[in-house]
Amino acid sequence: MRETTSPEFIEAIARGFDVIKSFSDARPLLSLSEVASEAGLARPTARRILITLVELGYVRSLESKFMLTPRVLELGLSYFAGQPFWQTCMPRLEDLVASTHESSSLAQLDGSDVVYVARAAVPKLVALSVTIGTRFPAAATSLGKVLLAALSDAELDAVLDTPSRAGVTASVHLSRPELDVALAEVRARGWALADQELAPAIRSIAVPIRLPGGEVFAALNVNAHAAETSIEQLVGVFLPQLLETAACLESDLANLRAFPTSDVDAGR
Repeated sequence: MRETTSPEFIEAIARGFDVIKSFSDARPLLSLSEVASEAGLARPTARRILITLVELGYVRSLESKFMLTPRVLELGLSYFAGQPFWQTCMPRLEDLVASTHESSSLAQLDGSDVVYVARAAVPKLVALSVTIGTRFPAAATSLGKVLLAALSDAELDAVLDTPSRAGVTASVHLSRPELDVALAEVRARGWALADQELAPAIRSIAVPIRLPGGEVFAALNVNAHAAETSIEQLVGVFLPQLLETAACLESDLANLRAFPTSDVDAGR
């Protein structure tokens, strides 16, 4: 049993998600024993959950192995379908990419990681592949620094105490005092920079996307190859364009929240 503060916590549902998350790009096909080991479950429990997921169509059984089916995409797509903002932000990102000739992404915080929720990319050779749903350690990215800087001290402590699920080790690990200094700089200037902290040759700059009330909803970045783009170019050329795009996205958010027939709070 995992620790929880709620007496209404349903352990069986949590275990079901543990089983789904045991599959990955590196290991798409798992045996019952492997699923049980990855999910931290007893074999009989893992077997019952797998049989249930097979019946529901989320898992397929192949001889003695199991794999996820495309139906699991419904779980993630429901998030995007329920928030109209994600459907309207892509033209903004595409315009930014057309102007900078560099990739641009939107991300949100999940525990101590950033998760990419929108991206417009240019075909360049980079050290790490990024797609929707990719997660990286927040403290090593410009996106993450923007999002971490928006947290209260208590929230920041809780987030940093959460183990990363990114599966990627950052090139540079900031100590807590170093991170506190970096986040103070982000709060003071309103944007964040990461210079090859996540991986060699990756350099990026990010700004916050705020809700009408001022809360940080997401972060927007431009990332580039360090051999092609200097920090001076990121700050002097790309940052003004990034801020302009962020202002447009914030206007889009405000309009969506004010739209009288919308049944969904775009910032929820």
